[in-house]
Amino acid sequence: MPYFARLILFLFCLMVLVETRKPKKRRWTGQLETSKPSHLYKKNLDVTKIRKGKPQPLLRVDDHDFTMRPAFGGPAIPVGVDVQVESLDSISEVDMDFTMTLYLRHYWKDERLVFPSTSNKSMTFDGRLVKKIWVPDVFFVHSKRSFIHDTTTDNIMLRVFPDGQVLYSLRITVTAMCNMDFGHFPLDSQTCSLELESYAYTDEDLMLYWKNGDESLKTDEKISLSQFLIQQFHTTSRLAFYSSTGWYNRLYINFTLRRHIFFFLLQTYFPATLMVMLSWVSFWIDRRAVPARVSLGITTVLTMSTIITGVNASMPRVSYIKAVDIYLWVSFVFVFLSVLEYAAVNYLTTVQERKQRKLQEKFPCMCGMLHSRTMMLGGSYSESEANSLVGYPRSHILTEEERQDKIVVHLALSSESNSSRKKGLLKGQVGLRIFQNTHAIDKYSRLIFPASYIFFNLIYWSVLA
Repeated sequence: MPYFARLILFLFCLMVLVETRKPKKRRWTGQLETSKPSHLYKKNLDVTKIRKGKPQPLLRVDDHDFTMRPAFGGPAIPVGVDVQVESLDSISEVDMDFTMTLYLRHYWKDERLVFPSTSNKSMTFDGRLVKKIWVPDVFFVHSKRSFIHDTTTDNIMLRVFPDGQVLYSLRITVTAMCNMDFGHFPLDSQTCSLELESYAYTDEDLMLYWKNGDESLKTDEKISLSQFLIQQFHTTSRLAFYSSTGWYNRLYINFTLRRHIFFFLLQTYFPATLMVMLSWVSFWIDRRAVPARVSLGITTVLTMSTIITGVNASMPRVSYIKAVDIYLWVSFVFVFLSVLEYAAVNYLTTVQERKQRKLQEKFPCMCGMLHSRTMMLGGSYSESEANSLVGYPRSHILTEEERQDKIVVHLALSSESNSSRKKGLLKGQVGLRIFQNTHAIDKYSRLIFPASYIFFNLIYWSVLA
């Protein structure tokens, strides 16, 4: 390249370099610019966009190994616990468990979380810090299902004080087992407990205790259940032993429930009592009304079977007798005996009529006398009166003339009594026939059955109530 061309290229590059280094001219905005102090410009800067150096963490979490408990290798670390019961959601007799929602709080001291503070105020964190530090591994013994609420975020709170004291709180719903005894159901009281224990640390490493004794358990005043009355909440603690791992501190939340009886009175006891009383109606029905008495007895028996089946369907299949079973099955026996009572009445009536027919066939000459007696009473005779003539011996057999005289005598003697009796029949003929056609077993049953059932109820409610 010629020397002159090199010189021109050099000058062009120099001019470009000078132009890039010149300050740009400000665009005129129509306002006079006034000189301002430099410190005013600094106040208008957005400090959130100024990148500072990496801040020093207040809690030096990364400087310690939090996989180990505080004072590892030393004495057991005390961990205080208190609980606030938010709700007692349900009690299941079939599954023998209960569901409870509560706030569970732990208190302990960790020297590794000490931080400097001039105001001695605590710092509060959410569940994200819990994964980086040591927390007690408390679990629920005999728990079937449990979960930490996570709406709208995990319901976990961690509060750290300058001296290393830690408060760890979380909201939990737990379903735990409750061993129930239904021997007095539905007149029973149940005692259930929620048990807390460390899973890994024995009593030599971690000591669980109620922080404020009996005051460590708080309950909401609005807690209520449809079938139970909550009588008492209290706390206890003891040691639990496992043969392969050792001794552990265990905390208990105990509560006693008393069942409401009014629901079962309306749904079980009252219908069963009515069925028993309904079966007694058959004692007042004519013994010759076979369809009425049989259908009434079968209806009451089937209804009692339905009541017993409905009660047992909502209960666990326990191998012992419950209080409600005693009442229902005794009521069922009373209803069944009323059916057997009519079977006995019907059988004895059939046997008695068969004997009368045999006697009539054996003494045919007395038929006229019996017929005259029947006609004399106008169809309102009793069987005892009719049978009184059957036992006459043959020596008392009358001739036709004597028999006619005898009929006249009977008519004369009974004319006055028949006149008053016929007046009563006009008013209550049906009721009189019922009493005349009543068997002796029916008469006794009208008194024995109600008296026995009342006596049973007195013993039942005085012993079990």
